[in-house]
Amino acid sequence: MIALELLAPARTAQIGIAAIDCGADAVYIAGPAFGARQAAGNSVEDIRQLCTYAHRFGVRIYATVNTLLQPEEVPEARSLVKQLEEAGVDALIVQDPLVLEMSDSLVMHASTQCAIRTPEKARGLESLGFGRLVLEREMSLEQIRAIVQSVDTEIEFFVHGALCVCYSGQCYLSEYLTGRSANRGACAQPCRNLYDLQDASGKVLVRNKALLSLKDYQLIHRLEDLAEAGVSSFKIEGRLKNESYVRNVVKAYSEALDALVEKYPERYRRSSFGTVRGGFTPNLQKTFNRGYTELFLDGKRGPWAAMDAPKSMGEWIGSVAQLRPDGLVLNPAVPDLVLSNGDGFAFVNKDGGITGFRGDVCEGRTIFCRKPEGLREGQKLYRNISAAFEKQLEAAKPVREVAVSLSLSIADGAMTVEALSEDGRKAVERYPLGADVARDPDRMLQTFREQLAKRSGHYAFRQPEMSVNGPVPFLPVSAINGLRRSLADQLDAQPLHALPLYRGRRAQDTSFQLTYTSNGELMRSKYCVRHELGLCPKQGKEKKAEPLFLINGKERLRLDFHCAVCEMTVRHS
Repeated sequence: MIALELLAPARTAQIGIAAIDCGADAVYIAGPAFGARQAAGNSVEDIRQLCTYAHRFGVRIYATVNTLLQPEEVPEARSLVKQLEEAGVDALIVQDPLVLEMSDSLVMHASTQCAIRTPEKARGLESLGFGRLVLEREMSLEQIRAIVQSVDTEIEFFVHGALCVCYSGQCYLSEYLTGRSANRGACAQPCRNLYDLQDASGKVLVRNKALLSLKDYQLIHRLEDLAEAGVSSFKIEGRLKNESYVRNVVKAYSEALDALVEKYPERYRRSSFGTVRGGFTPNLQKTFNRGYTELFLDGKRGPWAAMDAPKSMGEWIGSVAQLRPDGLVLNPAVPDLVLSNGDGFAFVNKDGGITGFRGDVCEGRTIFCRKPEGLREGQKLYRNISAAFEKQLEAAKPVREVAVSLSLSIADGAMTVEALSEDGRKAVERYPLGADVARDPDRMLQTFREQLAKRSGHYAFRQPEMSVNGPVPFLPVSAINGLRRSLADQLDAQPLHALPLYRGRRAQDTSFQLTYTSNGELMRSKYCVRHELGLCPKQGKEKKAEPLFLINGKERLRLDFHCAVCEMTVRHS
C-alpha cells in the first residue's frame, strides 16, 4: 500500500491549521530564520502549536531550513534545528548539506533548491542521507521515472502554484540586479519584470513584455500519472499566499487525491488520518493565477509564458462595452455572469502592466467605480477577486474528523463501551449495572446509539455495534455524553499511530559534493524565449542575429540558446 501525501504551504501557523482542516497530509513552514522566503518566518512557539494540532490527524510538519549558510551562521542554525526538533517538527527541508549534521533524529528532505533533475544527482544526494528528494519542476514523467528507479528515497514533486523560470537553486539574476539573493531567501523576482527583446544588430524584436514570466503550474488532472511514476508527495507552492488561496487549492487537490485512492483502494491510501466534512466547493479559477500550464510533464513544449500577465489576472469575464462617468458597462463573456459588490477587476494597460480596481457596486452588467486610468472601451476585463467566492470560503469552513468505531456490550453485570480510532488507538469505558433498569429497553438502546454517535472534539463517533445479554440499564443523556467524552479523552492521551517517514541511509563512503557555481550564468532554464515567440529555427523560422538581449532600463542581459539540450541561459552582457 502506497501512502500519498498532499503537502501544503503555510505562511503562518494559522494558515497551516486551515490547510489541515481542508485535507492537507503535511504542511511546510519556515521558522524565524534560514527559510527560502524571508517574508514567511514564524516563531518556534507558533510552529509548536501547529505541530500539536497537526499530530491529532497524523499530519506531518516540515520546517524549511533551506538557505545556504554563511560560516558565522552555523551556530545559530544548529540552535534553531534543536528548537524545531523539540517543537515536534517531523522533518527539515534542507539545501545546505551542513544542516544534515545538526540532528540525528529529524528526517532530512533535499529541497528543490538542490536542483535535482538527473539520476546521478539524485543518487548523490541519497548517499548523503536524505530521506526525500524534492525534484525540479521542469521535468517530464519519463525523467521522474528514471530518478525513482535509481533511488530508494521518497520523491516529492510540485503540482500547483507559481513557477520559477530557471532551474531551482541556480538563479543568480536577483542577486546580480538587486543584491538580493534567491539562495538567501530574498528573491526580488526579476523574472516578472518587463523587458524589450533585442537582437545582436540592435533591432528590437519585442517591446515591453514580461519575457521571463511563466504561467502557474496546475497538475490536478495528472496526479494518477505522477503516482504511477513513483511520486508520493504532491506539493503545492505558496508560502507567501494568503489563507483563502491555501484553503481553496488544498481542498481541490485533497478531493482529487481522495478520488484517486477511491479508484485504486488496494494500491493507495492517504498518509494522514481524518475525513474533511462540509465546507465550500473549491474552484481553482477563482484564486490567484497567471493562467495555468503543465509545463514539460509530457516531454513537450507548449505555451508556457505569461508575458502579458506577470501578476494574477483571474478569469476573463468580457470586454468594456461603455465607459461612464461613474463606472462602466460590461459586455459579458457568458450570459449568466453574476458580479458582486466588491469584486476585483484587472486589465492590461498600454505599458504592458496590470492595472487593478474594485467595483464598489455591481448591478447587472454595470460596474460602478472610480474610473481607472488607461481603461478603454473594447478592452478585455478580468475578475481577479470574486467577493462572493471569498465570502463562501470564509463562511463555509470544512471540519476534519477522525473516525471512531464503537461497540457496546451488556453482560456479566456491566455495560462496556469500546472505541477504536481509525489509526488503531483503543479506549474502554465500563459502567456497572445498578438497580436502574430501563422501562423501555429498545428506546434506551436507541438513545445510546444516537448520543454515542456524535462528535467529541475532533473525533466522529459512529453508531455502536451492540451485544445485549442482560437487562438494559437506564442512563440519563448527560451520563451517556460523559461516557463519549471520556472515551475521547482516553484517545487523546495516546499518541496517534502515524505512518513513519522514510529516514534515508547515509553511504559509508561517498565522494559526492553538493556544489553551487554559476559559471558566469545568471540562470539556466528549460524555458526558451526564442521558442515561445516562434523564433526557433526548429520551427522553420529565420534565425535572428544572435545573441539576443533582454533590455530593462540600463540593464542588458544576454540570452544564449543550447539547442542540443534544448535549454536557455541568461548572462550579463
